[in-house]
Amino acid sequence: MIRAIMHGCNGHMGQVITGLVKGDEQIRFVAGVDTYTGIQNDYPVFENIGACSVEADVVIDFSNAAAVDGVLDYCVERQVPVVLCTTGLSEEQLGRVAAASEKVAVLRSANMSLGINLLLKLLKEATKVLAPAGFDMEIVEKHHNQKLDAPSGTALALADAMNSAMEDAYEYKYDRSRERKKRDAHEIGIMAVRGGTIVGEHEVIYAGADEVIEVKHTAYSKTVFGKGAVEAAKFLAGKPAGMYDMSDVIRF
Repeated sequence: MIRAIMHGCNGHMGQVITGLVKGDEQIRFVAGVDTYTGIQNDYPVFENIGACSVEADVVIDFSNAAAVDGVLDYCVERQVPVVLCTTGLSEEQLGRVAAASEKVAVLRSANMSLGINLLLKLLKEATKVLAPAGFDMEIVEKHHNQKLDAPSGTALALADAMNSAMEDAYEYKYDRSRERKKRDAHEIGIMAVRGGTIVGEHEVIYAGADEVIEVKHTAYSKTVFGKGAVEAAKFLAGKPAGMYDMSDVIRF
């Protein structure tokens, strides 16, 4: 049985994952961490991860960017692998993630769903064919009105996957309203929409001469992300130091 710590246990995703783990015979939570302690869980909850003294095999982090540094410090010090699901990290924090992965196993993904990670692979193949043929590439992402970061980490991951398939890197264009000029052929437009309770929708548009190809993924509940995080934790427990991602988990 894998022993896990849920960092951000009383947030929405923390509670979703807690519910999923209750029905899983391979993994259980031995502790949780959250600044809000007003929810009763089947495991002890600490207000900060530094105060957590419970032995564990893996940490699942679904909190916020401000708390990630503390998680990394804890996992390196205790030599506990971490599944890092929090998005909106700064460049400096991404550097800390890379440094931590040299000392402990770190699995980081902008999106934990199986569908999105399959989409990353498909986009690489599509871009190899369509970009040299002159197709313009655009990404439109939609999320609920409480989401803090824009564009989403998933949208950036999609753009990165497309860019990795090309010999010359394309520029990311986030806001065309700031300049009035023709679209550059070597750019990937990324538009963020925020409204209502949209869980997550990502659409990639390849627009060519007289034809358009659209690839779209829609998440109808956050359970899809929780399931991926649980599978990632089961995969990562016991792994040696290094940087991992969801492609290592689902092995397509």
